[in-house]
Amino acid sequence: MTNILLTPYDGAILGPIAKLLGVIMNAIYMFMNNVFGVESVGLSIILFTIVIYTLMLPLTYKQQKFSKLSQAMQPELKAIQEKYKNKKDQASQMAMNNETQMIYDKYGISPMGSCGQMLIQMPILFALYRVFYNVPAYISIVREKFVVIADEIMAYDGFADIMTKIQTDFKVNTGVMPDFVVSDTNTIDQVRNYIIDVIYKVPSIDTLVKPNANGETYFQSLDSVTEIINNGVESFHEFNFFFGLNISDTPWNIITDNFSSGSILLAITALMIPLLSYLTQVLNIKLMSNNNNQNNQNDMMSQQMKMMNKTMPLMSLFFCFTLPVGLGIYWTVSAAYRCLQQVIINKIISNMSLDDVIEKNKEKAKKKQEKRGIYENQIREAAAVKTRTIESKANIKNYADTDANAYTNTNRTYKEGSMAAKANMVRDYNERNSRK
Repeated sequence: MTNILLTPYDGAILGPIAKLLGVIMNAIYMFMNNVFGVESVGLSIILFTIVIYTLMLPLTYKQQKFSKLSQAMQPELKAIQEKYKNKKDQASQMAMNNETQMIYDKYGISPMGSCGQMLIQMPILFALYRVFYNVPAYISIVREKFVVIADEIMAYDGFADIMTKIQTDFKVNTGVMPDFVVSDTNTIDQVRNYIIDVIYKVPSIDTLVKPNANGETYFQSLDSVTEIINNGVESFHEFNFFFGLNISDTPWNIITDNFSSGSILLAITALMIPLLSYLTQVLNIKLMSNNNNQNNQNDMMSQQMKMMNKTMPLMSLFFCFTLPVGLGIYWTVSAAYRCLQQVIINKIISNMSLDDVIEKNKEKAKKKQEKRGIYENQIREAAAVKTRTIESKANIKNYADTDANAYTNTNRTYKEGSMAAKANMVRDYNERNSRK
């Protein structure tokens, strides 16, 4: 019973993120309702996306700045790699690492600087899936509307059979096998949550009260439930539909269902969600590429980046067909908003002076080096050491170590009367006799 979908997702990592995003989403929804009288999950998703990416703008700028500075320092990094190309000894490797770190300090960036945005975006994306897939668990007003229906359904005997039939007919997957019977291990709140889970996943709530081919409805014997649903259909369509699309349904389901029923326009509208997601991401990547001069197209890293730039939009195109419409809206709006941000960032970075950046980082770099216990003169001395010098020193040391007589006579003393002292006397005696 711990996997009830209506209960906010309680995963160790994504759970807290989903709850935080749900709080923001609920605040935006409440603001739109209280100030403008508008209840729309789709519009709330758009505003939510703008808020999230505005908050992430400093990180986005930092990542783009990192990319620009990385290209500027590539020749220096390559020069260091070439300098130590055939030097595998420990001293040379340490000198190379120290010089490389000094280059990063000089430009004021971290070797892991480009990973920050990806590490933050991925958990947000996965957590948003939980929020958009189960909106009533995070938006209080939406939940209240479904609670009224669920309570009315639970007031009648035999409602468990009706809910089971609805789940089977509409192939609703709630992640668990619902038990609509109240018992010692299945509380009223849990049953209510199961009912809301199923009803919310139905493509359109008014289908629950529309007569089928036999003139029957799911709640034909429950007049009060039918009345509540009929009275709330317009409200449900207002908050849970966006351009006629159910936020919690997938574009693929909407396309297949509406093509088969002849609603071509609605099917085309659903098709636009994944297509717009793909096109906006392609445009965003192109703008990012304009900021980065492709000077290293033959490098393996550059080739891998080009491959990712091609595959990521295609992946979003595929996933948007099978994920909730709400997530597709978020993906599309986020890419479009990033395009706008990218235009501004490109203009700022194109006017950025590398000399000014380096000058500002000099003092910071010096403090970092001192904190690590590395001083510039030590680095220069280590870098100036030749491999052959290191090897010759190693040979001298080895020769000294093999000089048993010098080592014994000058570097070691023994306690008088000890076994070691007696053994040493015997060895000295044998050596003197061997020289005769």
